Amino acid sequence: QVQLVESGGGSVQAGGSLRLSCAASERGFITWTMAWFRQAPGREREVVAVITWNGGRSSYADSVKGRFTISRDNARYLVYLQMNNLKPEDSAVYYCAGSRFLAPVTVKDRYDYWGQGTQVTVSS
Repeated sequence: QVQLVESGGGSVQAGGSLRLSCAASERGFITWTMAWFRQAPGREREVVAVITWNGGRSSYADSVKGRFTISRDNARYLVYLQMNNLKPEDSAVYYCAGSRFLAPVTVKDRYDYWGQGTQVTVSS
């Protein structure tokens, strides 16, 4: 049973920073495209950032470009999301997800593995 476990969420004021981490339970992680999604109340789950299996390519939602950075450590089965200059509209539950597709897919239905989510709340 594959497990993805997120950590690092919390409450911050606008302009602050948080770093989310996601730990995978198995070696297959090193072959997966990894992504962070988020879902705010009443809204669809949306992709935030994606990184390919070797970290060679990454992509971001327009709303977070220049503020968020996705990275990964394949030796430790970890993926990160550094979030800077946070805004109230970034408040959501953030999910880590893994896909067996090699391309940096952004469609949530292409993702095979999901974490339980971590809450991020940004106050103005």
